Order: sequence, then C-alpha cells, then structure tokens
Amino acid sequence: MSQPALDPKIFDAYAAQYDAALQQGLAVSGETKDYFARGRITWLMRTLRRLGEEPRAILDFGCGTGTSARWFRETLPSAEVLGVDVSTGSLEVARRLHGELGVKFSSLSDYPAERQFDLAFCNGVFHHIPPAERPQAVSFVVRALRPGGLFAFCENNPWNPGTRIVMSRIPFDRDAIPLSPPTALRLLRAAGLQTVRTDFLFVFPRPLKWLRGLEPLLCRLPLGAQYQILCRKPAG
Repeated sequence: MSQPALDPKIFDAYAAQYDAALQQGLAVSGETKDYFARGRITWLMRTLRRLGEEPRAILDFGCGTGTSARWFRETLPSAEVLGVDVSTGSLEVARRLHGELGVKFSSLSDYPAERQFDLAFCNGVFHHIPPAERPQAVSFVVRALRPGGLFAFCENNPWNPGTRIVMSRIPFDRDAIPLSPPTALRLLRAAGLQTVRTDFLFVFPRPLKWLRGLEPLLCRLPLGAQYQILCRKPAG
C-alpha cells in the first residue's frame, strides 16, 4: 500500500521554530499551545471513558514535534504511543523533547500501516493535505486501525472567525485549506468510518475564561475554535 503523498518541506523548515511560530498565532486567544493540546486530549479521554474504551495502542498521525505525546502519556500511562510524520526535522525535535516519555516516533514512509491500533488521533493535519490527497491519508489511518478501532479527527473550525484570525497569523497555516465539519464528515464516511459523535471545542478565549464551564453544554453547536469527529472502523 502506498503512503499518503504529503509534502514535508514546510514543516522541516519550521521544525526548530515551530512552537514560536504557532504561538505567534495563538497569542490572540491569550493561551499557549499546551492549553489547547491538553484540552483536546482531556476531552477525548472523557469521551472514551463514557464509551467504555481504554485504548492500549495509539497512533498519533501527523504528530509534528510531539506535543500530544505528553498528554497521552499523562492520561494513559500504560498505552503504547507511536507518532508518525513526514517531517524528519519535526521528528528529531519530538524525540529530543519527548523521547524520555517512552513514546516512539517514526517517519511515515518507514511505517507500514497495519491493523494494530485501538485509537488513531490527528490534530490540524488535514488542512495541510491537498484535497485530492486527503482520501489516501484517511485510508492510511483506516488500515492502521484494528477492526472496531477509533479515529479522533481534530481540525480547525473555519466557521469560527477567531480561528481564521489565528491561522492568518501562523506562517505555515496561511495557505492551508481548511475543512468545514460537513466536508470532514463526508471524507471520513467515504472511507467507511462510522461517526460516533462530533464536538466543538474551545468556545471562549482567555478574557472570557470564566464562561468556560459552559463549554460542555455548547459542544454540539458549531461555535468552538476546533472540532473533533470521533469515528469507528467497522468491526467486520
């Protein structure tokens, strides 16, 4: 099976300055990347617990510099986590920053997708993939999942004006092509995945953080800066 045709050049160029470039955009929210990374994983873990799921093998697809690794290790300390990416520069940074956590990192081209993972996760990956190549990338993830495995697909919500502002301030996001939630749902369903739920996260910026207690009540409304589609590979 062929690997997704992704271009590593952009992220190789930014690998060493990735966090600084990302924070340049996120500054308008008043938060750091860790706030959002922790929030995504925390929300996902709560959802999985409600479903009675405890993944033992996790694929972080498009892991970049490995930000999610820390939070997966904190919430699921016994799980095996593999981060894959096309950017060798980003993987070098990930190994340096997070290698002591016991998380493994691999080039996408070196990883043969197998039916082994209970959970696949990606965040902000698909808006960097040309639309014509997105089905191939989803197929890669599907092949990597065991039957009945779950895919947590996180993307920036282009319906949120704040998200548009943030992306315009990040050098490697300015020319990206966002996916609306309906577009993402069609992409995932076309690959044979079954939708479990769609949630919208990060409604209130830091100046309104006193309202964040309402966010769980608003998660089904398309207001948040990001959305997460949890879907399942058929068991058969």
